[in-house]
Amino acid sequence: MLLGKRFCVFGRDLSALALASAAACAHADLTDEIQVYDDSINKKGQLGLEVHLNSTLEGRSEPDWPHEIPPNRGVRATMEWSYGLTDWLEAGLYLPFLRDASGTAYFAGPRMRVKWMPRKPGEGEFGVFAGLNLEVGAVNEKLEQGRPAVELRPIFGYRDENWLVSFNPVVDKAFRSRYVRSKAQFEPSIKLARSMGGENAVGIEYYDQMGPFGDFEPARKQSQQLFLAFDVRGGSIPINFGVGRGLNAASDKWTVKMIFEVPL
Repeated sequence: MLLGKRFCVFGRDLSALALASAAACAHADLTDEIQVYDDSINKKGQLGLEVHLNSTLEGRSEPDWPHEIPPNRGVRATMEWSYGLTDWLEAGLYLPFLRDASGTAYFAGPRMRVKWMPRKPGEGEFGVFAGLNLEVGAVNEKLEQGRPAVELRPIFGYRDENWLVSFNPVVDKAFRSRYVRSKAQFEPSIKLARSMGGENAVGIEYYDQMGPFGDFEPARKQSQQLFLAFDVRGGSIPINFGVGRGLNAASDKWTVKMIFEVPL
């Protein structure tokens, strides 16, 4: 009987060690927003509210570290408040909520950001844009590997009357993890959209999690998702809607997302 108890304890320790080892070579985040940033920014004094909704219809169901909530069949809803400090500097606050596969709801924890767009085309004009977005979050350890988490998102792109292309070479770093010494992660994303007339557009969005700098994961182990995305901005409530497909076995297979602006 004593041997059986010791074996059970050893088994639990071995399982925890396996999960911790997996966490050391994998990186996951709360998917509270699925978005490629462009040159959009509030004017000075303008208050904005976006609601982000997304769900993993079919995806990873095993935790990457002890007690993690995997994304499969999860539904995420996030309120993103924003305020224009100047015409080129914007502050934001994310309030993300999560419902997991069992139906349990969580408040994930707040995230704050500052977006700086020193170069952008004037209203009604076209051309190159460049900026930087900085986010700091204190998210539940069931959803991110460390607290706080810091994201640095450079923004580079170009728009004209027919096309929009935007590239975000995101650098993500989590601190004070109980399970792994987190390294800075590289998570690039890109958007290419074609105007369908007026302010409406259709295009693709690509998201990759390449892994830690200096030790990128092989392509087959990277989370890679490609979205067909629609931007409908002609009505009173602008909407971004997309359906995403994982490109390899390491990616969530199907994800849907929607972002809409709430009139204030």
